[in-house]
Amino acid sequence: MARHNREGQGEDQHGRRYLIGYQPDWFHQIKVARGLDTGRQSTKILLRNPDPPEADPGPRVRTHIVAPELGIDVEVMLRDAGRVVRRITVETVVPDGEEKGETVSFVVSRIPDSRRGDGRAS
Repeated sequence: MARHNREGQGEDQHGRRYLIGYQPDWFHQIKVARGLDTGRQSTKILLRNPDPPEADPGPRVRTHIVAPELGIDVEVMLRDAGRVVRRITVETVVPDGEEKGETVSFVVSRIPDSRRGDGRAS
């Protein structure tokens, strides 16, 4: 049986805070991509899972991403019974405020099978 969701937080390139809800037996890390003042795009790791997997994550997984200062509150849910999903990309747009319309992208990665410790190959 999979463990209950955990919560963590991180900060992006502009100092904005993010709260992340994740399933510890599936989630490896989340990265955020944002535009810089120079016009270039930067990617930063928001959060890495500090806990090694203890159980099968189950067929459905969820990741919740909240950025209160940007008005972003999204939850990604997927069915992955065959454990074939390795990475999810979510692209959002800041809905309000001085950063309105800016694209903020997230890449959510699962724990690689080699780290699962269960001896199964993919």
